[in-house]
Order: sequence, then C-alpha cells, then structure tokens
Amino acid sequence: MRILTSASLIRSSEEDGSKILDKLKIKVRLPSGKLVIGTLWKYDSYYNIAVVNIKASPELREACIHNQVPANVKLSQSKLVAIGRAFESGELMATGGTLLHGTTKFDCQQLMASTCKITKAGIGGLIVGSDGKFMGMSFYYKDGAPFLPFSILQKCLKHFNKFGRVVQLSLGLRIGSLQAEKLHVREQVHDSFPNAHGIYVQMVSDKSPAADSGIKVGDVITKIDKLELFNAQEFHELILDKPKRILRHGEGMPFTVSCSFCMLDSLCLNTYALIILYVVPLH
Repeated sequence: MRILTSASLIRSSEEDGSKILDKLKIKVRLPSGKLVIGTLWKYDSYYNIAVVNIKASPELREACIHNQVPANVKLSQSKLVAIGRAFESGELMATGGTLLHGTTKFDCQQLMASTCKITKAGIGGLIVGSDGKFMGMSFYYKDGAPFLPFSILQKCLKHFNKFGRVVQLSLGLRIGSLQAEKLHVREQVHDSFPNAHGIYVQMVSDKSPAADSGIKVGDVITKIDKLELFNAQEFHELILDKPKRILRHGEGMPFTVSCSFCMLDSLCLNTYALIILYVVPLH
C-alpha cells in the first residue's frame, strides 16, 4: 500500500534542507493507533512530494485517484477546507479558507494559493472543496496553505510508474494566469486584445529553449498543441503530458503567442505568432 505525503517529512533538518536522510526509518500511525514501518518508494524535490510503502492494512481505505475526475480548482474564492491529523493523538484537524488567484512565493510554479491557515502538523494533508472533493495536498506558509492540485499530483504519480521519476522539461519560462496578473498588466493586454485569455510570460531565462524560440516577457500564450489555455494550471498539466513523446521522438512543442509586449518602452506589437519550442528533459 502506498501513502502519498510531503517530502518535507523525509528531509534533513540541517542546513541543506533538500537532502534526503540516509537509512531513513519511517513510522506510520494507523487509525487504530498502531505503528507500522514504512519505506520510501519515490520522491520529487521540486514538487515536494514523497510516496511511502507500507504493508497493506484493512484499516486504510485506498483512494482510487487515477480514475477520479479532477475537481474544479480554477474558480477564485471557492471555499476550501484544509484537513490534517495529529501524529501522536490521531485527532483530526481542519480549518476553512478560500482559493486565491495568483502564484505563491515558492519555486514550484504549480502550487496554488489559499487562505487556509494551518500549522506545520498539517503538511501533507488534504485540501478539499466545499462539496468534499479532493482538491490537492497542502504545504505550510504562514499567510495561508499553498497546495499542489490534484491533477498535478495525479500526473506525478503516473510519471513515477512510467519513468521512475517525475520528468522535468527545461523550458526556461516563469508564467502565470493572465487573470491573476496586476491590473495595469491586464489593462495593457486588453487594450490591444479585448478578448485575450491565456498564460502571461513573467520571466524568460537567457539561452533557454523559450528564449531561443523567440518568446519574450509580456507574451501571452493562448494555445499549446492547438488546445486553448485559460490558466496556468492547464499549461502545467499539458507540459507534464509531454515527456513520453519528447523522450521517444524528440518532437518540438508548438505554442501560439497571441500578443507581445516590450515592457521596457511600453511598445505594443499587435501580432500573432506560431512558435515552435524545442524542449529537453532535465536529468
């Protein structure tokens, strides 16, 4: 039986917090209070997730998330509940909040923001919607719990099974949902494209595949492989679907860039462009 949790729980508490402890001994407390020994199966430092194996127990009910339809986590101000369980007492902990637009302060761009204020005991716990659907896994931040959406978790687990790891593609982009950008940015885009939607390019790394393809800060990516984009989460989900094709065939990835802004001199180019972005997996 596999348990999905946060990689924060298996990391060293020393200065190098990204180091996974050697000869790690994992204790899992079952609902009855019984302790069983677990072993680390897979982990990913970027997404901060880990999967622990334990002997199958009738006390734990399996979650068949591979067949579950993802809940809608795209609506700002949706009601959320963060749920955790105290390790020693086994008591259930819960706190309410709402879904927020925008990115978090963490490196992982796929994290979504919420106003659910949890303690560090809630790391790796559930985020559920007001309808009880599983929305994602929570992490700790003092202003509100960020969480990794269910759809991303689902794809990471598929990567573990197919590739033995989560394959990261080197794009050289930092992006965000256009509707979550600051007002002056949205106004600048909509002045030229009233019906614009998609992914706003916040940063492009030098000499990256994105830079080499001509993508610039201020571009709005509206499609990938002819599929329309409305938020950053959709972009990240599609990228996680790419490794199998890229690893086998080395194919490029077509992006449709609907508008390009030079933010330094406020020059607006009302152009549409089809860009082929060649990416390689990170090892």
